[in-house]
Amino acid sequence: MLKESRTGLTNRPAALTERHLTLLVLLFVLVYALFLLAGPAQAGTQISSARVWPAADYTRVTLETAAPVRHSLLTLKDPDRLVLDLQDVDISAALTGLAAKIGADDPYVKGVRIGRFKPDVVRLVFDLKSEVKPQLFALPPVGEYGHRLVLDLYPLVALDPLLAFLEKYQAQAEQPTAADAPAPAMKPQPAPAIAAVPPSIAAAPPTAARAPDPRRLIIIAVDAGHGGEDPGARGKGGTSEKDVTLAIARKLKARIDQESSMKAVLTRDGDYFVPLHMRVEKARRVKADLFVSVHADAWVRPDANGSSVFALSENGASSAAARWLAKKENDADLIGGVNLDGKDRYLAMTLADLSLTAQINDNLKLGRAVLDELGGINNLHKPHVEQAGFAVLKAPNIPSILVETAFISNPHEERRLRSDPYQDQMAEAVLAGIKRYFSRNPPLSRDKIATNP
Repeated sequence: MLKESRTGLTNRPAALTERHLTLLVLLFVLVYALFLLAGPAQAGTQISSARVWPAADYTRVTLETAAPVRHSLLTLKDPDRLVLDLQDVDISAALTGLAAKIGADDPYVKGVRIGRFKPDVVRLVFDLKSEVKPQLFALPPVGEYGHRLVLDLYPLVALDPLLAFLEKYQAQAEQPTAADAPAPAMKPQPAPAIAAVPPSIAAAPPTAARAPDPRRLIIIAVDAGHGGEDPGARGKGGTSEKDVTLAIARKLKARIDQESSMKAVLTRDGDYFVPLHMRVEKARRVKADLFVSVHADAWVRPDANGSSVFALSENGASSAAARWLAKKENDADLIGGVNLDGKDRYLAMTLADLSLTAQINDNLKLGRAVLDELGGINNLHKPHVEQAGFAVLKAPNIPSILVETAFISNPHEERRLRSDPYQDQMAEAVLAGIKRYFSRNPPLSRDKIATNP
């Protein structure tokens, strides 16, 4: 009995040890499993894309993520720098690639340095070429984009390249000729001595109620739709609407500038985003006589085809398709990215409920003249000018139209939109329509080019 008792006493500690080992193994497995589960949640947010859009107006930097990012911005002097801190963000290849996207021709940014400032903070230091007014804001997911953190860098004094260009043109127009006596350069005067209507259309009788000013420069605002963060519609062949509209707008400006009494200004002359209300404001600042917005249509069916012209409507859209298109174009601000925290009086002005009856009549006349010319180079999607509530056409006292040059969603028309010959034909047709409109509706006198509305 003593032996058995001793044996029992001897075996009991061994049994307890095995049980303890089993519990320890189970505990280790549980902790490891929890570690694996917790690992991804504790990882930093990934920057999936980093983009830079430099322009004379401003430079935009966009960081795209799958989730919102906590952030802070600091301005430093001597030398001028911006410091952007990102909380709980990983240093990804997309983020480090941002430095290579800063070009030497960027108007405001020399370069960017990226590194980990603290264990949970990634710091971006933007070396600046001069002091800027930064705006930093977040955008919720929309369209093909996830969450976006947007940094806009504006000059301290807002640039107005359109107005500066027109003033330079007027100064050149007023320089004395070789036959005149020498005289010092004069400050640009508001009305350059220039014919009211090109000779090719002067023969057409003007409307009796609208007498033209014989000393008159016709100014046309040409708006290339979309741009920058907002690509517009995309064709099956990979064509972006923003690229087509800019190419045609540039060609149209070049043709207009060849006319002895006309000058065109572009609302954008590069791949960057301009909010809708600022497109309208740019036209108003130069007292444009016309506003022509260039676009490329798209539809869910690839067989939709033809060119269209749209004008503003006070009383609803002329068709369901026109209503859908106006909503799509008005949503450009959501896609392109507008800082809704900023209060802009021009936005309220352009979207106000104004009486536009007289202006809409002019819009329809202009639209009809351009549509007739477009019918000579392409099928017309609709034989009449359609109407809807396009925000970009709400410039008070400026006849405005939106031209859908062709359907980028149609493979055949997409190829045409990418071709130089068709772009040239489109520019010629729009100009011919503009000249036809002015032959019947000469521009009224202009006291001066205003810098403010």
